[in-house]
Amino acid sequence: MKKILLITGVILFMTGCSNKKGSFVVTVASQNDVPTAVNKLKEVIKKKELTLFSIIDHAENAKSVKMRLKPETVVLFGNPKAGTLLMECNPSIGLDLPLKMLFSTSYEGKTTISYTNPEYWTLKHNIKDKKCLTLINKMNIAMQKIAEAVSK
Repeated sequence: MKKILLITGVILFMTGCSNKKGSFVVTVASQNDVPTAVNKLKEVIKKKELTLFSIIDHAENAKSVKMRLKPETVVLFGNPKAGTLLMECNPSIGLDLPLKMLFSTSYEGKTTISYTNPEYWTLKHNIKDKKCLTLINKMNIAMQKIAEAVSK
């Protein structure tokens, strides 16, 4: 049994933690630098009447401990009503809410936008309720559209 678990873990590691629903983390190339992309997301959040919960600037935090980090910012946002409905399905989903997008810069100077694929939550939190599955699917589509919009 231990060998089977070990082999399964190695396979997941080597395949990039993908499953039949797709990657656990989705990454989109951005035409913008991190501050511009973050500002575009803030505009989308306001336009879609979502809630902006927090912005965490990891590069700025690194400076506070006398370290350097390429631009890297996490934006926490969402829809409290949708989040509450999901937490009613399984409170543990609160570990993944609010929604998060990571804006980072590679050593080549390329900016990417990454987020957890909401469909992964169905596995992680054992979501089986049809209403919750439908909501998660809608969140997945919304995250794709938002990432695409802020990447241009």
